[in-house]
Amino acid sequence: MAPRVLISDALSPAALAVFKTRGVEVDFQPNIGKDKERLAEVICGYDGLAIRSSTKVTRKILDRAAHLKIIGRAGIGLDNVDISAATAKGVIVMNTPFGNSITTAEHAIALMFALARQIPAADASTQAGKWEKNRFMGVEITGKVLGIIGCGNVGSIVAERAIGLRMRVIAFDPFLSPERAIALGVEKVELDELLARADFISLHTPKTAQTKNVLSAENLARTKRGVYVINCARGGLIDEEALGMQLDAGHVAGAAIDVFMTEPAIENPLFGRPNVICTPHLGASTREAQENVALQIAEQMSDYLMRGTITNAVNFPSLTADEARKLKPFISLAECLGSFFGQLTTAGIRKISIAYEGAVVDLNTKALTAAAIAGLLRPALAEVNVVSAPAVAKERGIAIDEITRAAESDYDSLITLTVEAEGQQRSIAGTVFQNGRPRIVSLKDIKADTEFSPTMIYALSEDRPGLVGRFASLLGEAGVNIATLALGRDREGGLTIALISVDGLVPDDVLSEIRMLPDVRQVSALKF
Repeated sequence: MAPRVLISDALSPAALAVFKTRGVEVDFQPNIGKDKERLAEVICGYDGLAIRSSTKVTRKILDRAAHLKIIGRAGIGLDNVDISAATAKGVIVMNTPFGNSITTAEHAIALMFALARQIPAADASTQAGKWEKNRFMGVEITGKVLGIIGCGNVGSIVAERAIGLRMRVIAFDPFLSPERAIALGVEKVELDELLARADFISLHTPKTAQTKNVLSAENLARTKRGVYVINCARGGLIDEEALGMQLDAGHVAGAAIDVFMTEPAIENPLFGRPNVICTPHLGASTREAQENVALQIAEQMSDYLMRGTITNAVNFPSLTADEARKLKPFISLAECLGSFFGQLTTAGIRKISIAYEGAVVDLNTKALTAAAIAGLLRPALAEVNVVSAPAVAKERGIAIDEITRAAESDYDSLITLTVEAEGQQRSIAGTVFQNGRPRIVSLKDIKADTEFSPTMIYALSEDRPGLVGRFASLLGEAGVNIATLALGRDREGGLTIALISVDGLVPDDVLSEIRMLPDVRQVSALKF
C-alpha cells in the first residue's frame, strides 16, 4: 500500500507531481491547516504531513496522528511545529533550510532602497494627485555603512549584494570567524561598534534567548542618529514599542519591517507612521523560492517514505535504521556535550575538536560530530540541525577536527569535545554507561562525574570551605530542589567545579545572588 501524504497549506503544484511520480499518494487540502479541529480529525489517516507556516502542528494533533512518520516544512522556520512532541512520537521533522536564502536577502535589499528613497510614501502621494517633489528627499546608499546582525547564509548574501552597491559592510556575529569575514569582504565588529557606526542596520539572525530584543530600547538609543532599521529575519528581534518611540523622536530615520512579534500583524505599535514600511512576511514570497522549497520537501519526504533516507531532519541525523539504533545514546551524549559549551560560549568560535576513544571509534563518528556541532550552535542559531550543522560551521569559518584513537581512558567509550574561541579554550568529556544515559566525566580536565539532567547549574569558584553550603542555602530558600550535586577540583585550594542538577527552572535573581558570593567566578543555568 502506497504511503499517504497530506498537504495542509498552499504548496506549488510541482510538489504534487514529485510525490505522485515517486509512488506516494497525495491529498492536497491547502486550507485544512487553518482548522485545527478538522486537521486533528483526519491526521490519523496519513503517513506524512507537508506544511508551510499556516499549519500549527501541536501536541494535540500529534497525539491523534497514529500513523504519522514524517512532517515536512517547505521553508526553514519551525516555530509552528512542536518538535519535542514529534520526537517523542517518533516522527521525523524535516525542513528546507537554504531554499529561501536569496529571496529573503533580495527583499532586505529592496526594503533598504525603499527606505532610502521613501518610495511607498512618494507613490501614495503621487497617485493621490499631489506633486510633492521637494517633500521626499532621499539619501544615497553608496558609501554608507551597512551593519548586519547575523552573517550566516542570508546575511552573507546581503553583504555580497551591498558590497556590489559600493556600501561598506560591518557585521556582528559571534560565530563569524575572522577568516570568513575577510573572504566576504566585511569587517567583523562587536555589537556596540555596529550600533555606533551603521547608517543602515539589517537583521539576519534567528530568534534565540541570546538574540531576543537584540535591538532593545537601550541598544536602539545607542545607534547612530538617522539610522535606518530593516528586519526580514524573525519577529521579536526588535523591541517594537521602543522602535516606535525612537522613530517619533527622529533618532531612527526609518524602519522597514517584514516580520512581527505577533503574526498575522493586524495591529502593531509601528503602524501608521510615514517613515515605516511594513510588509506581511514576504521574505520568502517569490515564485522561484516557493517552487524551490516545494520541490525540495516533496523529494525529501518521498525519499524517506519510500526508501528510509533522512535528509535535513531537525530531530534526527541522516542514518540507516541499524546505525540509528547503535548510535542513539552516543548522539544524545554528543549533543549534550556541545550544548553545554553552546550555552556558555559568547565569543566567536574558531575551532571545534572532537576526540573519540574506545568502542565508539567503530561507530559512525561523522553523525556524532554533526550532533555535537548542532548542540554547540543551537543555543545561538535555533534553526540549525544535525544535518545542516557542519555546513553552517563551515560557512562561518569554524574549523572542525575529528580525532579517533585507541582506548586511553578507564571508560569503554569516551568522547572529548574541545572548543577554541577568541582568547579561551574549553574541554569536556563524557561517556555512556550500560543504562544508556549520557554523563559528564570531566570538565576543564577536572574530574566531575554526573549524568546530564533537564536543568543544571554550572558553577566555577575558588576552592573554599562552606561555599557549597551557601549555594544550597540560596537554592533552598528559593524553593529550588537539588537532585544531584557533583564536585571536582584541580587541586586543594585551587579551582572547584560544581555541577548541580535541580528540579525546575532557577529564577534569575537567585543566579544573581549566587554570582555575588565571595570566590565565585562563574555561574550559569543550563537546559538539556
